[in-house]
Amino acid sequence: MTESDHPSSAQMASPTYRLASLDSDFILQHSMRGVRLMLEFAKCDEALRAWGVRSTIVVFGSARVGENGSDAHRRWYGEARRFGEIASKEGGAYLSETQERHNVICTGGGPGIMEAANRGAADAGAPSIGLNITLPHEQFPNSYSTPELTFRFHYFAVRKLHLAMRANALVVFPGGFGTLDELFEILTLRQTDKSPPIPIVLFDESYWRSIINFDALVAEGMVAASDLELFSFAETADEVWQCLLDRGLKPYRQPDWDPNPHDP
Repeated sequence: MTESDHPSSAQMASPTYRLASLDSDFILQHSMRGVRLMLEFAKCDEALRAWGVRSTIVVFGSARVGENGSDAHRRWYGEARRFGEIASKEGGAYLSETQERHNVICTGGGPGIMEAANRGAADAGAPSIGLNITLPHEQFPNSYSTPELTFRFHYFAVRKLHLAMRANALVVFPGGFGTLDELFEILTLRQTDKSPPIPIVLFDESYWRSIINFDALVAEGMVAASDLELFSFAETADEVWQCLLDRGLKPYRQPDWDPNPHDP
């Protein structure tokens, strides 16, 4: 006897009879937003744990920068790519005998500077993370983040949580609203001691000082002079890496790296 011939076919056909975990209409209800937030957090968290990712270096910057753009854009892209390679080789992104990865490059998963940093990690044969976001104008993931570590989020809040919670450092290349959002998110967490001390480096001092008058914030009493010590500036990928080390980043370089770093 098939379900359609069963005396209880009307009951079994009712949406209320569906298993809750398989009922997309139910899960997408307004009242289930908290559950969806939890699922978005847990899916990414479980995958990163499976790959042994203990900590990250977050790299952010404009999605509109490309290696074929203006001279400034080409320089930013090239240095972001070079930094992704340096940090991946020196930071501990390869899987060790203790099944851990440290300082794994983590970006917003999109094009531009984010692509460049993921690409640099790929140049080094190391894994990297891409935390993409669903936007009204679809943003596709770049092709250089590790596929098994490439995620898509609906909620900015959950994405930002994953960007911040494992970060050993933040490197911010020139960018717009989204880049500023991430920068000030981390600066606020540091200013208020809601996150552990991490080095924050802004790439290209002239760009940042041209769009943000940091000294005016101090002069007007909006931030303390000491708050400007939360970050520093650098002009090359090598300078960025050295700045991170000088400000306390532990590289976790070990002789027991797995020769095949792509195996989870």
